[in-house]
Amino acid sequence: MADLGTDHVSDVPVVVVGGGPAGLMLTHLLARAGVESIAVDTRTRHEIETTHRAGILEAGAARDLVETGVSDRILRDGHEHEGTELRFDGRAHRIHFKELVGESVWLYPQTDVFIDLADARARDGGTVHFGISDTEVLDIETDHPRVRFTAEDGARHEIRARYVVGADGSRSMCRDLVPEGRRHRFAKEYPFAWFGILAEAPMSAPELVYAQSEHGFALISQRTETVQRMYFQCDPDEDVDSWPDERIWETLQARVAGEDGFRLKEGPVFEKTVLRFRSFVQQPMRWGSMCLAGDAAHTVPPTGARGLNLALHDVKVLADVLTRALGTGDDAVLEEYQPRALQRVWRAQNFSYWMTQLLHTAPGTGDFDHRRQVGELDNVVGTRAGRTYLAEQYTGWPTRES
Repeated sequence: MADLGTDHVSDVPVVVVGGGPAGLMLTHLLARAGVESIAVDTRTRHEIETTHRAGILEAGAARDLVETGVSDRILRDGHEHEGTELRFDGRAHRIHFKELVGESVWLYPQTDVFIDLADARARDGGTVHFGISDTEVLDIETDHPRVRFTAEDGARHEIRARYVVGADGSRSMCRDLVPEGRRHRFAKEYPFAWFGILAEAPMSAPELVYAQSEHGFALISQRTETVQRMYFQCDPDEDVDSWPDERIWETLQARVAGEDGFRLKEGPVFEKTVLRFRSFVQQPMRWGSMCLAGDAAHTVPPTGARGLNLALHDVKVLADVLTRALGTGDDAVLEEYQPRALQRVWRAQNFSYWMTQLLHTAPGTGDFDHRRQVGELDNVVGTRAGRTYLAEQYTGWPTRES
């Protein structure tokens, strides 16, 4: 019997708290395996799909979107990158992914991944409640967890499930449900941030450019043929209002300048943000009948482009584990999830940290530190082993159980 004040009660095997790419990909994969699920999110669909988010997808993640029937739009609107460029000491050095490891990455914004997944869930009749409030996740230490919330229309809902998945992002409420004395949080704060812009301008380069110089770090990325996304290292407390367009372009041009005469194509800046750097992992990733996935369980600095890819890998593993646990009635199958997911999580943490320290200037460093970085960069680009290491990490290394 429904509790007093509950207007709608649903029973499904899995309820997912979080309707971003991770949550929606999980519900999509479960549906393909014949497992019904419901996803919920406090944000409206409009809010999510109008929040600009960059995105580099590993080859495997891109294939999964296409081969599992989400959409083939990435093949039409995405940009395949067969390599990337490292600029240092005033010179450009291309890392040819395809030649080194036989794989590419795809420039395809996370916003578009979300739109494709949301459209696929609507197409396939999946239930997703956007714009909810008053969310409660209850009874996760039992075999009958519940999620209660108020829908956009004011109706109170209760979803009864066998398993709950917390895919509710870096400000997760679900991660806090693991008792404080039983959880371990690994975290690192970085002493710098990225100043990010979106600008109306033509592409300055066909692939991503990572630049390190005595002036500091910059990343040159792309959004579309006419809108570009770029970043440069800044103080975490930088005030975006103190950066007019002229100052932004002067800073970026200085950081990519070199003997080859490379210059960025400039245009009006219409979005400015400061992106703080943080590494975070919470263990365990499973507690009772609840599992954590994506940013709810871990975050990485954006330098190595691992965040979205890790989230998609988590839910790929989780869909397999949940389907088998439900099919066999054996709850112990869920014990596989954390070790399979964490192998890639900690590899990604290491790679993201390595890329970050390789390219950024920490406060208090001097000429020795800069020249040491140049030496390390020269080791990376100047040896096949170094180039292969970067290519394998960046395109998404295979794991034993991927």
